[in-house]
Amino acid sequence: MAVDKKVSSVVIRRLPRYYRYLGDLLSAGIVRISSKELSRMMNVTASQIRQDFNCFGGFGQQGYGYNVEYLYNEISEILGIHKGRNMIIVGTGKLGMSIAGYGNFKKRGFNIIGLFDHNPDLYGVSVNGIEVMPVTELEKFLDTHSVDIAVLTMPKESVQEVLPAIKGKVKGIWNFSHKEIPTEKGLAVENVHLSDSLMTLSCKIGRMEK
Repeated sequence: MAVDKKVSSVVIRRLPRYYRYLGDLLSAGIVRISSKELSRMMNVTASQIRQDFNCFGGFGQQGYGYNVEYLYNEISEILGIHKGRNMIIVGTGKLGMSIAGYGNFKKRGFNIIGLFDHNPDLYGVSVNGIEVMPVTELEKFLDTHSVDIAVLTMPKESVQEVLPAIKGKVKGIWNFSHKEIPTEKGLAVENVHLSDSLMTLSCKIGRMEK
């Protein structure tokens, strides 16, 4: 299912949360659920849930609610993870290695097929059967493998070195480098700043303390 470009990014950012909760319901053997029941679980209003789902056609039946498995599969398709996404990680320090070793990504359909780094001491180190390769081999690898997402977990000073090899050969960049990479035609970008999230939490604590 293609996502209408008119659907707001705010709605899109809520979809993974719906997907997680629906996955828990599936595991618990729940067949159907109403927007009211889902709202109690997620602490989101039933009206908001219905509005979000209506952006994609609704999915529910009056008097029945939502079929959990059907809705789970539909959101999986909207998120583009039903067919799987191949990823590479550029930068295999502590964060890169943690991402490479995190098993839930594979369960969600994100397959890590390549690891790259500048540090010769890391060449040949294996994570889940994937060996770290020199960054100098990155462009050749992208020419011979289908890669959807490049995960950048390197210092921001090094990003400009690898962008020319990546652009035009991947569909998206998951960027942890602290260097903002702009979205452009044919390239989706998600810039992640872990410290922003931590500072937001600190602000929430500060408001509680007043």
